[in-house]
Formats: sequence, structure tokens, C-alpha cells
Amino acid sequence: MDESARLMTVLRPVRAGNAFEETVERLLQAIKLGVVPPGDKLPPERELAVRLGISRVTLREAIRALSEAGYLDVRRGRYGGAFVTYVPPQPDAGDLRQVVAEMGSDDLSDALTFRLAVECGAAQVLAASRLAEDRRQVLLQRLSELNEAPIEDYRRLDTAFHLSIAELTGSTLLATACADARSRVSDLLNAIPMLQVNLDHAAVQHRAIVDAILAGDPDGARRAVTEHLEGTAALLRAFLA
Repeated sequence: MDESARLMTVLRPVRAGNAFEETVERLLQAIKLGVVPPGDKLPPERELAVRLGISRVTLREAIRALSEAGYLDVRRGRYGGAFVTYVPPQPDAGDLRQVVAEMGSDDLSDALTFRLAVECGAAQVLAASRLAEDRRQVLLQRLSELNEAPIEDYRRLDTAFHLSIAELTGSTLLATACADARSRVSDLLNAIPMLQVNLDHAAVQHRAIVDAILAGDPDGARRAVTEHLEGTAALLRAFLA
């Protein structure tokens, strides 16, 4: 599952009635999830417009809005394009409280429940399938990349790992739901201070998820994902206390 496939999951067609707003939402999701990393550029306008099912005029308006907001740098010329300039802020417990205050406690609880449901479901479905060798290797590669990630790239590769589980099921709807769920909590996750003891614990949990999936154990995969996500929720509560 390459980055192009992940882009197709995130940059899906928008509805005609709210074309501009939804285009901004789709592009922002791709940027904040790290599907298009800082310094990389978005696909060409013609390709993006077709993929999103919108006019190039609407696309340019959305790109201009994100450029003015500091998420993109639009360069002209032969080697130009819309380059991602957004870099997640350094984790800070104060920022975490602000994000939660803006969301509201009910919305936070709903977002965490949604994420738990779709990610557990994705892991169960994938574990119940007969994974081809190339897909097994993709999952192991995502895990290896995450385990070896420098601290500044950890969140992006953590997102890639979690989304790959849904993508490998072959269900576009499930992959889209998992991307939406991750988007709802991305600002929260980015604001959690990253302590080595927590990263080490997460590495063990990620390994347990992969082991259960590769062993063809749907219940074990569900339990492993549940333990991991409940641990993240507990960490959120600890920094908010």
C-alpha cells in the first residue's frame, strides 16, 4: 500500500453543495495526517481536480485559502506546485488542554469511541483475511519504519501504521472511516508530550497488533488494538488532570 493509495483514501470526491469547504477539509486532512509530508508537494492540479470531482477554479480557491493560512507554499514555474509547509507544533500539555476545550468533552469522548470502533473493526477484518505475502510485508515494513522513526517523524509514521491496517483490508469505506477517525484526534495526539517510556510501551503494543493479525487471530487483534487505544486515552486523561 503506497502513498498514492493513501492519498486516494483521503482525497476522495467531495459533494457539490459544499465543494469549496469540503475541498479545504480534504486537503487539510491529507496535510495534518502527514499523507503529504512537510516539504512535499500536492499532486498536480489537474489530477487533484479529477480525484476530488471539482473544478480547477474551486481547487485553486481552496489551495489559496490554505496558503494564506500557512499550510501551503504555492510556487510557480516548471518546478512549482503547492508545497506543504505545515509542521505539527511541538507537543505541549497546555496546547492539549486548549484543543480539548475547543472540542468539548462530549465531542472528545465521541471521537475516541469512533476511533476505537473503526480501528478494532479494521484489525479484526484484516486478521480474518488471508493476507498475501506482499501485504504481510507492507504491514511489517510500516511497523519497522515506526520503530525506527526519529522523534520528529514519529506521529506521521504512527498514522501511516494505523491507517495501513484499514487500507490492507481492501475496503475503501473502512479506510476512509479510519482516516476520518484519526483526523478527529490528530491535534490531540500531536499535543501529547512524547516520553520515551510511552513510546517503548506503544512499540510493544504495535508489535502485539501485528502479531495477532499475521497469526490470523481476529479476537487477539481486537484486544491488542483496544489495549493500545485505551492506553492512549488514559495518557490523554493523565495530561489533562
